Amino acid sequence: MQTFNTVPDIRIEFGGASNLANHLEGLGESKRVVIITDKGVSNLGLISKGLTSLESKGYSVMVYNEVVADPPEEMVLNAIERIKEFNPGVVIGFGGGSPMDTAKVIAHLCIDGTNIKDLYGVNKANNHRLPLILIPTTAGTGSEVTNVAIITTGSTSKEAIVANSLYADRVLLDAKLTLGLPKQITAATGIDAMVHAIEAYTSVIKKNPLSDTFAIAALRKLQSAIIPACIDGNNLEARNQMLLGAMLAGQAFTNAPVGAVHGLAYPLGGFFHIPHGLSNALVLTEVMEYNLPKANHWYGQIARELKVGETGMDLIKEMKRIKDETGVPQTLSEVGIPANAIPDMAKDAMSKTRVLRNNPVKMTYDAAVSIYERIL
Repeated sequence: MQTFNTVPDIRIEFGGASNLANHLEGLGESKRVVIITDKGVSNLGLISKGLTSLESKGYSVMVYNEVVADPPEEMVLNAIERIKEFNPGVVIGFGGGSPMDTAKVIAHLCIDGTNIKDLYGVNKANNHRLPLILIPTTAGTGSEVTNVAIITTGSTSKEAIVANSLYADRVLLDAKLTLGLPKQITAATGIDAMVHAIEAYTSVIKKNPLSDTFAIAALRKLQSAIIPACIDGNNLEARNQMLLGAMLAGQAFTNAPVGAVHGLAYPLGGFFHIPHGLSNALVLTEVMEYNLPKANHWYGQIARELKVGETGMDLIKEMKRIKDETGVPQTLSEVGIPANAIPDMAKDAMSKTRVLRNNPVKMTYDAAVSIYERIL
């Protein structure tokens, strides 16, 4: 049996975040709202009009803006203690993947005594949660439509919470929130979304006709929009296509999970705090070449859909072109990762069995070392 799940309510509105109160209707009767975000988003004033909208409709609002990249478990637990005192009735995740992942967990844990460690794994987050709305400010993670939250549990280790209760009640896509995003962030997050779609299309266990359809639709939008969005950060139509593409890719990979690109990218973030999208971009094409013996026909199908050729290597060349034209770093040394870190990163990558099991070709320690060495 094949299944496909997603969020029940997706809203697309230019400037929708400025009328935030309108988008909370039907999410419960409470007038107490907590917004989970980070200092970058709040300092840019992206939530200011939304706050005005909420307050004009009689909402009491708490803004928690201390989320950091790769949210640490300790930060999440401290946030929960503070937010419990406010006693919210609705949780809003507003930002990139880290604020949205944090909001998913907080919606679960701030209303009961569940231990966060009891949620790690698959289908363990089954407790009741607060109503949840997610609003992305970057076009990359697709977290707004996934049933996954990634939490950093140690100096280099991460745990995943995977359960359908993590799907938001509502998603708001407002491309105006992404205007002016710096070129490097636009490029890395956009390639991250393309990775999600490519890996969903080649996911060997849960790949299905709907995930394939969403993956191809995502790649078409992202391929056509990523260069214009990087050239002109205020190109609203390109920004909107990027946001839609990232969401479609998120819907694809939450049903047909990602593979070894993510497996080898995670240690870059865990050991050296490289942003997740950039980590994926760094290892993408080398992992694709490693996958060619089993994935060439799938990559070839994508290449034909994107009108860049007939073979898997044609798709790899297209992704290299996009990396070149967007200017993302392409070697480990460019982001400060030394050669002597490779053995430990490869060892850590091999522990990511949750994603490696979905890869078309079995990943080995020696292969991981070789891939890292080729991008050094």
